[in-house]
Amino acid sequence: MFLVNSRAIIERTHNGIIEIVVQTRNKPDGPERIELPGGRIEQYESFVKALIREVKEETGLDVVEIEGEDTRIDTIGIDPSFEVECIQPFGAYQTIKGPFDSVGVYFRCKAQGNLLISGDETKNPKWITVDELNQLMNDDPLQFSDVDRAGILFYLKYLKREYHLLK
Repeated sequence: MFLVNSRAIIERTHNGIIEIVVQTRNKPDGPERIELPGGRIEQYESFVKALIREVKEETGLDVVEIEGEDTRIDTIGIDPSFEVECIQPFGAYQTIKGPFDSVGVYFRCKAQGNLLISGDETKNPKWITVDELNQLMNDDPLQFSDVDRAGILFYLKYLKREYHLLK
């Protein structure tokens, strides 16, 4: 099985502190894990459309801004039988070992609305500070979904480098 995913790092600044949305994966066939919103891209669905759909299904939030969206180009109208989209995501991942092979992209984005209590195979979406995220990762990285561990570490490294946040 080979999967392609679009995943969200939904940020806001609340009282001068950066927060992001995390949720608990609640699939009946797997362990509960903390994860970022996002999921599988449907056939011929764009990264952006998948991101917007998955965030809404899982959290109830409406994506209002996507970092990198201004880089998006497509070939719509050039050849109606073959269209391609290119966009600059925040980061990309590929599994290099595990029970399934997948690739995906992370987008930093902003969203508005009210969080659901539970969504599409998810529950308890909530805002946490990046300090809390960093502490959770340091305390027990295995509490995070397999895929998102690397994405969260990538994000935390970015915050340390760009904003000198976290110690």
